[in-house]
Amino acid sequence: MPGQLWGINARGGYMFSEELSDYLRMAVQPRAVFRQFCQVPEDAVDKGLHRGGTYTWGVYSNIQTRGRRISETDPAPESNFTITQASTTVYEIMNTVPYTGMLEMLAKHDLISIIDKTLRLDAAKAFDIEAFLQFDDCLTRYAPAGGTSTTSLTKTTNASTATTNNVELGTGHIKAISDDMRESNIPPFVGNDYICVTHPTTLRPFKNEMESINQYTKPGIDMVYSGEVGRYEGFRFVEQTNIPKGGAIDSATFDPYTDTSDPWNNAKSSWAFFFGDDTVIEPIVVPEEMRAKLPGDYGRDKGMGYYYLGAFAGVHETDATQSRIAKWDSAA
Repeated sequence: MPGQLWGINARGGYMFSEELSDYLRMAVQPRAVFRQFCQVPEDAVDKGLHRGGTYTWGVYSNIQTRGRRISETDPAPESNFTITQASTTVYEIMNTVPYTGMLEMLAKHDLISIIDKTLRLDAAKAFDIEAFLQFDDCLTRYAPAGGTSTTSLTKTTNASTATTNNVELGTGHIKAISDDMRESNIPPFVGNDYICVTHPTTLRPFKNEMESINQYTKPGIDMVYSGEVGRYEGFRFVEQTNIPKGGAIDSATFDPYTDTSDPWNNAKSSWAFFFGDDTVIEPIVVPEEMRAKLPGDYGRDKGMGYYYLGAFAGVHETDATQSRIAKWDSAA
């Protein structure tokens, strides 16, 4: 890579590369599927610097009584809504790769470029896991009625389900979920459409039923999301492979951090998230950046990695009446 790659950070202790940090952010963006649906509050970017480790935001309920027609002599109607304060604590996300000065000098290929590329891929998964965990903390769960219905659902609002899902996710379920979300007045994510994120094999049974992307978007005008494959019944479907399959309610082994899957007992389907707007926020203190340790032992001890300071948090997932995310789920 041309030019001066590393500079000493003003606070000392490590070296910083603006060039590699830009590459990192550009590489992470299209690979982090869940993260692209997280909203960064305008007052959250760099807000955490020198302001403590807690970010707070207001959660507003719907208005309690609706407006109505009144006559000339009627008093003006009055109503109100509740405001509660939610908060999250920011945390660090990072990973590093140590190497020796001797390895850098003897390697047949550009060692820094190889490490940089590897770290970019890891960063995309690391950020997506943190975003996924907030979606996975949702209160609303859908499962097929009786475990096998192809048209009706069992809905729960306690972040759990007692139904063992024993059927493929199909068009009948999508229609029922769409109807329920609209009748629950969940605001769409974009235009009149909601979003669904899941695995490619979960969508396979009805992929041929979807509108193709070019049927509902205009090139250069409309946003096409990373992993988006089509639209059906007011859902824009997005595929992802960063998070493993499974993780039913009874799972004790599912772990996205170690990429450990735990498929549902029937293996006919896997989790899927359906959501609207204002779901997960990402208050950022320090955006992801590439750093290198100051060489030690007379230049023989080196290393580089990525660093981030911020958080991911669900906006409404403490109140089932305000929940904006629903999970296609299984008890086992």
